[in-house]
Amino acid sequence: MVKCTGKSVLKGIAIGKIYVYRKKEFTLVKTHIDDIETELKRFNLAVAEAERQLETLYQEALASVGEAEAKIFEVHGMMLEDEGYLEDIKSMIKNNCNAEYAVKEVGDTYSQMFAAMDNEYMRARSVDILDISNKVINILAGVGDDAIKSEEPVILLADDLTPSETIQMDKDKVLAFVTIHGSANSHTAILARSLNLPSLVSTDVALLDEYQGKMAIVDGFTEELIINPPEEVLQELTAKRDEWISETESLKKLIGQDNVTTDGRRVNVYCNIGEVADVERVLESDGGGIGLFRSEFLYLGRDNCPTEEEQFESYKAVLEKMNGKKVIIRTLDIGADKKADYLGLEHEDNPAMGYRAIRICLDQPDIFRTQLRAIYRASAYGTAAIMFPMIISVDEIRKIKDIVEDIKRELAAEDIPMGEVELGIMIETPAAAVISDQLAKEVEFFSIGTNDLTQYTLAIDRQNQRLESICDTHHTAILRLIQMTIENGHKENTWVGICGELASDTTLTKTFVDMGVDELSVSPTYVLPLRKAIREI
Repeated sequence: MVKCTGKSVLKGIAIGKIYVYRKKEFTLVKTHIDDIETELKRFNLAVAEAERQLETLYQEALASVGEAEAKIFEVHGMMLEDEGYLEDIKSMIKNNCNAEYAVKEVGDTYSQMFAAMDNEYMRARSVDILDISNKVINILAGVGDDAIKSEEPVILLADDLTPSETIQMDKDKVLAFVTIHGSANSHTAILARSLNLPSLVSTDVALLDEYQGKMAIVDGFTEELIINPPEEVLQELTAKRDEWISETESLKKLIGQDNVTTDGRRVNVYCNIGEVADVERVLESDGGGIGLFRSEFLYLGRDNCPTEEEQFESYKAVLEKMNGKKVIIRTLDIGADKKADYLGLEHEDNPAMGYRAIRICLDQPDIFRTQLRAIYRASAYGTAAIMFPMIISVDEIRKIKDIVEDIKRELAAEDIPMGEVELGIMIETPAAAVISDQLAKEVEFFSIGTNDLTQYTLAIDRQNQRLESICDTHHTAILRLIQMTIENGHKENTWVGICGELASDTTLTKTFVDMGVDELSVSPTYVLPLRKAIREI
């Protein structure tokens, strides 16, 4: 028996034979090109063909995993239209370089740039850039895509998988993905979750041909891959898998039910989203609203700030799709670890504690005002709320409220309709938690961001893997700050929610309900398990 560990993408258990997946390889060499115009034309045709293939992939993804995940391939299409990326490739071709090698060099450069970023989400985008580049290279070189050569469903073992490879595979033949590289934030991981496949990434397993056809178990609960399990282990985990499948099916009966404890206490269960397309998953999972709309993703991957009109259309689309359910939009939470050069962000040694979030907004009020105008305009189309990140003082809130009132007067003077908008703040610094009694007098709600609150309270970088063993998210100090925040909020009739990772930790659900939490906001995947936990209290 061989036992390996990785990072779980989705809780669950898969049992089957291993299929060792290796990408088709060909020798890529740099050659001197004399006919530059012909080579440029060949490159342009390859880009056009890649765009056509991406449209096909989009339609396949739409049918198999839904609109939210299908958007991945629309984003890939946008990458193929990026002027900087295309011009860098064409520049190499004009210097007498063959197109395949130019695409490889530029793709690697862009991918390495993203991989070096401090933010985990942005690091995960490096794989997307390689996916796009490899697609264009394969078209130029006439190399086709791999297929799974198996008559039965398998556990797919690979070095890494791109979104294109993931979506093109015959889903009926895949029980689970196990990759040596990759992250839980990668688009491949997102697709695996959408396909409901218990999978592991960053797994300490070797890609050995001898594993081909061996019986294996992927346990997403213990984050283990077990190869050649003995009979007693196989029987034990088969029973565990059957129980998991039964529980998963039974959760669907909770759609349409209330999040109410046995003694009548109601807790709102909302969802966290990053883009308009994610609303489909919220509705499918029966989320009660959106507790965190991460608006910063409207600002990333571009050369300038999104316009008021662009933002208005995005916020309006979400509010309309939610059909009256509350949508809490977090204002721009970006910093030196999320690259947006047009904001004038310089390199910082400690970006988590640097020039970010509300500090940028108050320092660059034109950007802030544009976002607030867009949100208030969109508020006429649904139930909108706004929360402000990284607050550490009452003075910051009062400055924000002055700007908000000015925006409302502007829009009223222009006869632009607006709805009623709740104002709240993120409690993600120990400072905010400690003075939450003062802050509660200024706003209508708190949303506790437990990820940063944990990081700042324990003085542990949550992205430092060497410190994972001592990063206790259940630390008494964190729970006391949460308790203090809830109590102080309620004294001023300010409702309190939690939108960080701890919100989906069902081992803490009873603790939070006992504390008096009003709302828990989680990834759509966790809505029904959380509802079940609440209804059993």
